[in-house]
Amino acid sequence: MQIARGLKALRTRADLTQVEVAKRAGVSVGTVNRYETWQDRAKLRIPTVRALADTCGATPQELETLIQLVRNQENGWWMDHPAVPEVMDPLMSFEDVAAYEHVFANALVPGLLQTPRYALALHEAQNVRTEADVIADKVDARLKRQAILERSPALHLWVVLDDAVLRRCVGSTDVMVEQIDHLQSVAQRPNVDVQVLQFAAGAHAAGSGGHFLILGRDDEGDPLNSMNVVYLELHRRGLYLDAAADVQSYKLMFDYLRSQAADTSASLDLLAAARRELTR
Repeated sequence: MQIARGLKALRTRADLTQVEVAKRAGVSVGTVNRYETWQDRAKLRIPTVRALADTCGATPQELETLIQLVRNQENGWWMDHPAVPEVMDPLMSFEDVAAYEHVFANALVPGLLQTPRYALALHEAQNVRTEADVIADKVDARLKRQAILERSPALHLWVVLDDAVLRRCVGSTDVMVEQIDHLQSVAQRPNVDVQVLQFAAGAHAAGSGGHFLILGRDDEGDPLNSMNVVYLELHRRGLYLDAAADVQSYKLMFDYLRSQAADTSASLDLLAAARRELTR
């Protein structure tokens, strides 16, 4: 998606048509279109990206940015993991390069904050009649994904948890107590913010909408290195939105959710209260 946006922006700046770029770069028009519309992403190749970018007058910095994006796509651990479906490949790639991730969780703890036992209970519930080793691979992939919170520079994660997340007992009481303990711990990291949206807050900005993520990286000095995308989690598939209007709409929605939720300090108290309720 980033590569496609970058190549199209370069061609537009150069005031060239796809036909003209194809002729000058020595590729087919179909190839130019495919690279600019994010089709067949697994087949993107560095020589082709280089040829298209050079034809459109890319600067050395712009060219290096695009080539690095291709390398990131090829080298991610998730590309060959047996439990990562193809629809999740882009999310992993986006997280790998994002500076921040904003999450609204309306029913379940987000994957980046799940404990192993919570993740296992979820996958067992969502994959009935699935073999244990397949479920184990799914849990392994989810836990590996959490490594982005430990990288340098660290991803800044901001999560708004609906009260329902803390009230839904996943696995068992022990699993939930452990999960809330983990939320309390991780919420005190400098790169993680957790807010609880209480039932008492009433109707909220997300309305009947479900779980969503906003991933971003802003680089005014290098627009090709910037990224803003929304991921909507659906059953058996995911939807990625990168149109400016869509991204801005979700950013505004998340801002309203943050304003309606308890602040980070009060949210720690709410997590503690939820834990006490579970242990009674």
